[in-house]
Amino acid sequence: MQELPDTREMDMLLSTGEQVTVSLFAMAVKQAGGDAVSFLGDQVKINTDSVHTKARIESIDSEKILAELNQGRVVVIAGFQGVNEKGDITTLGRGGSDTTAVALAAALKADSCEIFTDVEGVYTTDPNICAKARKIDRISYDEMLELASLGAKVLDIRSVTLAKRYKVPIHVRSTFTETEGTWVIEEDKQMEGLIVSGVTYNKNEARITVSGVPNQPGIAAKIFTPISDENIIVDMIIQNQDAGRGKADMTFTVVRTDYERTLKLLQELIKKIGAENVQGDTNIAKISVVGVGMRNHSGIASTMFSVLAKEGINISMISTSEIKVSCVIEEKYTELAVRALHDAFELDKTNLPSEEK
Repeated sequence: MQELPDTREMDMLLSTGEQVTVSLFAMAVKQAGGDAVSFLGDQVKINTDSVHTKARIESIDSEKILAELNQGRVVVIAGFQGVNEKGDITTLGRGGSDTTAVALAAALKADSCEIFTDVEGVYTTDPNICAKARKIDRISYDEMLELASLGAKVLDIRSVTLAKRYKVPIHVRSTFTETEGTWVIEEDKQMEGLIVSGVTYNKNEARITVSGVPNQPGIAAKIFTPISDENIIVDMIIQNQDAGRGKADMTFTVVRTDYERTLKLLQELIKKIGAENVQGDTNIAKISVVGVGMRNHSGIASTMFSVLAKEGINISMISTSEIKVSCVIEEKYTELAVRALHDAFELDKTNLPSEEK
């Protein structure tokens, strides 16, 4: 296996793209008759932790930005990057530009944050695989958090988390049209009337099973603490006990890009904890239905299970919260499952209760 490059040096490399982009944009503004100035993350002090390639924003010094804005300049700031306490450049990982934009909006106390993308907003599901997908006009922070965490690629989950914390309205809209997009805002009564807001999927998942784990107190911590120490995020977890043998099987999912690293870590760990075997599978996908209205309506999970069963799709793992139900299925059935669930919940329509239609 090829050795992964040093993460600090990767950040030095990856951050150069944004430097080129902001300088070119500032030049274009000046050429068009405006006045602009570009800054990198370390110049305006987007302070982050020291987890290279996956850094998190801790604070932003807005003084320099405000000073330039007060001079009437367009301030162009590189997204996706920051600086740690040592002065090293860091990058924020996938979706880091969205996160930077929302963090800046919060620091500057902006009225809203507009995210321009290649689609016209947030849809009830991926329009590339479901022709009936409908653009959502307004969606709550909580619903968007679930959709983002479950595979929707329109917004990064960290950007929505920041927006919710600092009450920054996000307007997701197309770069190529003037059409109003989707507003991500605080929950209101109308949103509660929508039973299911969207269906999403995530193919960037991998499943790992640790077999023959001693069934004793503290064993889960011995498995998951070393994984956490490597900044690997674990999602769904299922434990099956074999009381007769005093053993258990522990199955969980991780991001597919962390699969090989997690597998290698566990292959060394199972000897220490007395487990029998570790194996994995990358041919899976997670399908989810999301909606704040699920808090007040029963039967969503049973409908989902029935729809998947009717299509001959087996469910291997299930996870729920008060506003979502997720199932792990074979990856090859992803598109079929999404379309079937979208039809079953009639998401091409505004599914408000009859008295509110």
